[in-house]
Amino acid sequence: MGGDRGPAAVVAGIAESAEKNPDIHFIVHGPRAEIEQLIARRSGLAARCDIRDAAGVVTMDDKPSQVLRKGEGTSMWSAVESVRLGEATVAVSCGNTGALMALSMLRLRKLPGVNRPAIACLWPSRNPQGFNVMLDCGADIRADAQDLVTYALMGTSYARNGLGLARPRVGLLNVGTEEHKGRPEMRQAHELMPATAEAANFDYVGFVEGGDLPSDRVDVIVTDGFTGNVALKTGEGTAKLVGDFLKEAFGKSILSKFAALLALNSLKRLQKRIDPRRVNGGVFLGLNGTVVKSHGSADSTGISAAIKLAFQLAQSGFQDRLAARVAQTAAQAAALNTTRNENQDHSEGTS
Repeated sequence: MGGDRGPAAVVAGIAESAEKNPDIHFIVHGPRAEIEQLIARRSGLAARCDIRDAAGVVTMDDKPSQVLRKGEGTSMWSAVESVRLGEATVAVSCGNTGALMALSMLRLRKLPGVNRPAIACLWPSRNPQGFNVMLDCGADIRADAQDLVTYALMGTSYARNGLGLARPRVGLLNVGTEEHKGRPEMRQAHELMPATAEAANFDYVGFVEGGDLPSDRVDVIVTDGFTGNVALKTGEGTAKLVGDFLKEAFGKSILSKFAALLALNSLKRLQKRIDPRRVNGGVFLGLNGTVVKSHGSADSTGISAAIKLAFQLAQSGFQDRLAARVAQTAAQAAALNTTRNENQDHSEGTS
């Protein structure tokens, strides 16, 4: 109910997904009368959907604190609750990002060993899989060294289950590749990362810069939520600007229009490759349940892509694998700290 295009676009995206994949079943949350009417217009869709009546709507202007206090009864609350109760494997929403994260943290709670959840997004790249994973993209503007290490663990789990990568390569986004550069927490995370990579079966490539986001040097880019969100929005804005410039250039004259006609197939391939709707869906990582956040402006194609991503993660058992990986690493870190403390006590006692 919270998307810019309203529930009609969401139901259209559900219909596209239902047509492509007969194994997906949907629980649709919103005012029953309105939802039933929209679903009834799609042949055969009603048999694939259960409707949860939720009269309230979280708007884009609602503050997360307000939603936490008064959000019960909204479609967003109902969708997250269906994951908490085990009725749904993944929740997909086009609504207010801050409210969705706040509700997800309240109802699903954080995984043991996770201090700050993260939002992971897919970034078009030169890699064979076509995309890189970047996190955090705006769940929390802060991140200390241990948070960044945890993001790396969650990002590699996402890359394995979402992109099929057996041994992902991880880079820390920094202002330069030299070891002395960056904030203290970034340099500390850089020191912790090699041991974590060995234990968690991924390759750490070191610091990377903004130009590496679409490169084939890494598969997972780790950063704090402030930097990640700025990079994401900058990339989206730049892609739109380049698209607008191309349209203007090919529409300048008869000759340029003819050139565009000759290059039509190539332009269509380019458009498909960089189409943001194909990578629609930021995944909330670090919670006791999976939530996929679709762009608020998504049309039926974008919503269908978000549902496809949600289904792929559900099918792979992503949530259980992520929880196991984080728990294992948290236990290893606790054991290492205990050993360090014991060695320090022994050293002090000897001296």
